[in-house]
Amino acid sequence: MNHLKTGAIAALALAAALPASAEWAPERPQEFVVASGAGGGTDNFARTIQAILTRDKLVDAPIVVLNKGAGSGAEAFLYAKQNAADPNKVIFGTNNVYLLPHIAKLAYKAEDLQPVAALAMDEFVVWVKADAPYQTVLDLVEAAKAEPGKIPFGGSQSKDTDETLVALIEQTTGADFKYVPFNGGGEVGVQLAGGHVAANVNNPNENLGQWQAGAVRPLCVFSPTRMAESAPIHDGKGWQDIPTCKEQGLAIDSYQMPRTVWLPAGVPEEAVAFYRDALKKVAESQDWKDYLAKTSQTGAYLTGEELSKFIADSETRTVEVFKAEGWSKE
Repeated sequence: MNHLKTGAIAALALAAALPASAEWAPERPQEFVVASGAGGGTDNFARTIQAILTRDKLVDAPIVVLNKGAGSGAEAFLYAKQNAADPNKVIFGTNNVYLLPHIAKLAYKAEDLQPVAALAMDEFVVWVKADAPYQTVLDLVEAAKAEPGKIPFGGSQSKDTDETLVALIEQTTGADFKYVPFNGGGEVGVQLAGGHVAANVNNPNENLGQWQAGAVRPLCVFSPTRMAESAPIHDGKGWQDIPTCKEQGLAIDSYQMPRTVWLPAGVPEEAVAFYRDALKKVAESQDWKDYLAKTSQTGAYLTGEELSKFIADSETRTVEVFKAEGWSKE
């Protein structure tokens, strides 16, 4: 057998022994770019994932967390655009990735990022002061109809998720609240407990302390189903005892904010698949389940077509609210 034939046979044997396509894996330090400041919900989301990936050796390369929260997170998304096709930049956000360009003129567009996965949903609950006369969300709505523009409804930031939800309630029911923006959910919770606003739509964890203390109480949650069962929080009631807003007669099936992971547009599909698989292992870990329980979030691992559909539906519904409020720049 001549050397050429021997070499050809050896090459074929080697090819047969290798996988059909080499798997991609990070070979240099990874940047986890967070679209918020340190200590916020998105920062905790990213750092929890970083810890699990590192501890379980799901990523061998070092991981550095960078906070780029300016412009409601737009700084991080512009950074993704500036690093197009670089699979070593992983972006952590919410629905702000695809909603911000609808209300502000920005130097990036949603198509500059590639969605990888959503791992959790932040729930929104209507909260009132413990001694408020409202027993259901429709009681609150009727009060706002009776006194248009008088009942103060607190929320985090302007033209963000909280004000969008309050606007959606108004558009759905004909109620007219006085929206009062604050710097964050913690401040909103304090303002409600102190009686300075009549209601808020804080995430469960943001009002947990005030509920435990008996200063506030929940009316309903904007979720398709009730929240996961928990230990009693106050007066023998836990998260599972909060009715959905639809149960109480408010025609809003769901309003949830996804915790999302992205890559810059143009990265190889093998890199997207690597992160998708690694994040699936994160979502299946006990540490992740503990994180969800601690933060009162709902686990939701979405990728591929399922994630694309969620984003499209979320964007369509929310932009309708923006346009009705006159916030849309389009």
